[in-house]
Amino acid sequence: MALDGIYLSLLKKEFETLIGARVDKIHQPTREELLIGFRTREGGKKLLINAGSGSARIHLTTQEIENPKTPPMLCMLLRKHLSSGRLVDIRQDGFERILFLDFESTDELGDRADLTLVVEIMGRCSNVILVGGEGKIIDSIHRVNPDGSARPVLPAMKYETPPREQRLNIFTAPREELELRLKQFPKAELCKTLLKVCEGISPIFARECENYALRGVDKPVEDMQPDNFDRLAEYIGSIGGQLQSGTNPYTLVKTKEGAFKDFCFCDIRQYGSLMDTKSFESPSELLDYFYSQRDMFARAKQKAADLFKLVGNLTERTRRRVENQKAELHDCADRDKYRIYGDLIMANISDIIKGMSWCRVTNYYDDDLSLTEIPLDKRLSPQENAQKYYSLYRKLDTAEHKLKKLIVQGEEELVYLDSVYESLTRAQTESELAELRQELADEGYIRWQGAKSKPPKALPPMRFKTPDGFVIRVGRNNRQNDRLTCKESEKTDMWLHTKDITGSHVIITADGREIPEMVIYTAARLAAYFSKGRESSQVAVDYTLVKNVKKPNGAKPGMVIFTNNKTLYVSPFSPEEVDSLKTPL
Repeated sequence: MALDGIYLSLLKKEFETLIGARVDKIHQPTREELLIGFRTREGGKKLLINAGSGSARIHLTTQEIENPKTPPMLCMLLRKHLSSGRLVDIRQDGFERILFLDFESTDELGDRADLTLVVEIMGRCSNVILVGGEGKIIDSIHRVNPDGSARPVLPAMKYETPPREQRLNIFTAPREELELRLKQFPKAELCKTLLKVCEGISPIFARECENYALRGVDKPVEDMQPDNFDRLAEYIGSIGGQLQSGTNPYTLVKTKEGAFKDFCFCDIRQYGSLMDTKSFESPSELLDYFYSQRDMFARAKQKAADLFKLVGNLTERTRRRVENQKAELHDCADRDKYRIYGDLIMANISDIIKGMSWCRVTNYYDDDLSLTEIPLDKRLSPQENAQKYYSLYRKLDTAEHKLKKLIVQGEEELVYLDSVYESLTRAQTESELAELRQELADEGYIRWQGAKSKPPKALPPMRFKTPDGFVIRVGRNNRQNDRLTCKESEKTDMWLHTKDITGSHVIITADGREIPEMVIYTAARLAAYFSKGRESSQVAVDYTLVKNVKKPNGAKPGMVIFTNNKTLYVSPFSPEEVDSLKTPL
């Protein structure tokens, strides 16, 4: 999964609409991300730049990304140099994975300043570097110290491009030259050889070339026939023609389960029916969708790493405690044996003498009146031995009652912690994470760090609207689930929740109308999506009227009981279907 040089050239072509636009806003949502807003004649546009090793990219975005309250130092520096600056040119050397964004700005004295924002999309070595008019580095997202193994990138140093290998332009190289270069690696696979000799192509495109040229049969370059080279040249020529005319599709590849696999600037047929594909009209639209969906959970996990660790540790500790309590409860099952021992000793007390280590007596509790051997403490009298067994019986009897209660409490706590963990996986903003921190603090799991500040403002539930006008609200976390179900809904509204697995409370607002079955089905699919069963093919969802849902006294947040329910079996919505139903708050 890589943003190759060809794809970058298509992005560059799309960005040409920004030339002449002025910088409006600059934000730095995360350490490796920049968001630059431009004022254009068509309105505002946002350019997202990411220098992360696993998600390096640059593209236009429509996503609303939450920014930190205090801008980082690099963000302040970029605002100082680029605010109100004008983008005058975008450059790319061949299919190199580097874009040069040239800006015309003004310095502190009001004089013209020429600046270049260099965006290097090179995997682990990706970087964003601000270069001054004299070619000297002002600063960068990643500072690289000179150690002999990497190109140094430090303020005040002269910017130098990475060493460039001499490779072929796959769309302009003559067929004969391409064939000659490929035959220099006779034992290698065609796709790997294409990556070695051609500039700016990704593995998925190389495999697509191989799949067409060899008709899906794997063979080394030395076994390729003239017609294979002809087919390779034909395929490359057709893709080049599509790119030139702008008729190429931008294709996203995902598994049957919906997990994103890869993307490319052409149709992808190498997987056959094993994968699903989705087409987009522009390179930015594809990248914006791909990374916004893929990184939504990664961004939340990064910001909530401590909470994930805390809840994981609490869950494991509680699970071990419950298992130990169940083992102790199992040992309590023999408590009646000790009461019988005490009764039998007292019934035969005249035949038992202090100093005996055991006695064999008739068991009157056995229908067969069998003989039972009872261990005795030689240091104790018969009465004291009987009292010892009675005491042990009472101890185990008391322990059984307490253990049953503790086990129920532990299992309820496990369900609660599981629901908190599931809410964490869906949290996307700082506000949602702050609410979860507050919830854990209220339950005594952590100490609230913002003791001197106000608690986070309660967020509204997510809102969705069906085509026939019914509003569906979905809770974001346990505290919001409680408010939504117990305080903000009418008795005639419909309540839904996944059966036996953690998830959000879902409410259909009846508003005096009878709720159609299709609306309940839609809400059930939303409940399945906002639950632990999101990746399942079929999820059971319970539904009933709100008046049938009660919250027991002392129950943890989000925990309710309900009656008169029915159950639907549905498949969860896809992210695209959820977005199509979502309404602004």
